[in-house]
Amino acid sequence: MNQPLWAKGKLDLDEAVQRFCAADDVVVDRELFVFDIAATAAHVRGLARIQILADAEATTLLGGLDALAKAWAAGEFVVDDRYEDGHTAIESFLVERCGEAGKKVHTARSRNDQVLVAARLWLKDRLQTAATLATSSAKACLLRAEQGREVPMPGYTHLQRAMPTSLEAFFIAHAESFLDSRDALRAASVVVDKNPLGTGAGFGVSLALDRDGVASDLGFADVVVSPQAAQNSRGKIELFALSALHLLTLDVRRLAWDLSLFSTAEFNFVRLPDAYTTGSSLMPNKRNPDVVELLRTLPAVVEGAVAETQAVLSLPSSYHRDLQATKAPVVRAFSRGLQGVSLVEQLVARLEFNADTMKAAISPDMFATDRALELVVEGVPFRDAYRQAAAEIPQAVGRDVDVSLRQRVSLGGAGNSGLERVRARL
Repeated sequence: MNQPLWAKGKLDLDEAVQRFCAADDVVVDRELFVFDIAATAAHVRGLARIQILADAEATTLLGGLDALAKAWAAGEFVVDDRYEDGHTAIESFLVERCGEAGKKVHTARSRNDQVLVAARLWLKDRLQTAATLATSSAKACLLRAEQGREVPMPGYTHLQRAMPTSLEAFFIAHAESFLDSRDALRAASVVVDKNPLGTGAGFGVSLALDRDGVASDLGFADVVVSPQAAQNSRGKIELFALSALHLLTLDVRRLAWDLSLFSTAEFNFVRLPDAYTTGSSLMPNKRNPDVVELLRTLPAVVEGAVAETQAVLSLPSSYHRDLQATKAPVVRAFSRGLQGVSLVEQLVARLEFNADTMKAAISPDMFATDRALELVVEGVPFRDAYRQAAAEIPQAVGRDVDVSLRQRVSLGGAGNSGLERVRARL
């Protein structure tokens, strides 16, 4: 490892200690690197506006940062164990390329606010991606809902047949859940969307930094006003983001569980696309629903990240090196979570439903609630109607039933299945 930025002279470093302190920081910082470069460029422009950097120096540094971004994208620059972290890699590159100007890039900036701004920019990007995936998943469900308007199927509670429903209603339910989670992701983004750069190590700096200008430059809606609040937000904003991601993965797990059940031979309601299944290494007859089963694991990854982050945050105010350990679990959760959610749209689009099997699974007793409500309309008090409908069930068993779906006004108002109301939220 090169000499750290904080070294005041040549240090006799203990490699074992340095490896322990660095841990996987260099690897995780690769995720944040492009955002760290962008924040550094905004910081340079801000320093030039308050004349801490001459225009020529700012131009040189911005050229260096542009070259670094291109080298990174091309795989020609690597953040590896030569550096303590990604921040060190940026400054080292600029000093080597830009000379004296490179030594000025860290003016009025701490690695504390540097990692905060890179992390917030990264979280904004990931939350936007997650919200986009939630929307596309909802769209896919609504398309299948429209295709399933006249397709009856049993509705279940406690895994027992309960009332008749439709494929339309099934997919509207999942679409609405995805849109609720999208709104949660957007709400988390509002919390994240504040610029911490310029707060230094948590106590501000004695320069009149153009914090609002830098925030605008980076696309932030506002600034974190208090430097100490900026430091105290480390980990907390990640928990906001993880909580929203968790809601989305719970939606995916619920859908995956439904498909797992409905694709069994016992149900035979749906056939999964071949690309989303695997074969057995031993049994030639098997097709295994591996993708939907692994989709069920997504919340566990996020919950693990939440637990790990919460455990680290048992700290007093201001910065502590413990906070370094919040980066890896958050990156891991979003990486795996978004990877899984990105599969949902095509999975939903390619499902094949067995309409005849679903229709045949609707038995006469499942209309008992409808019968009770018919009696209510005729003036019978509900509890009496409930008992009368229950008493009629034995006579209904074994009869042929008309499974044409009755209008359930609770879905979206009289004459409305709810499809258009949910679609209006897209």
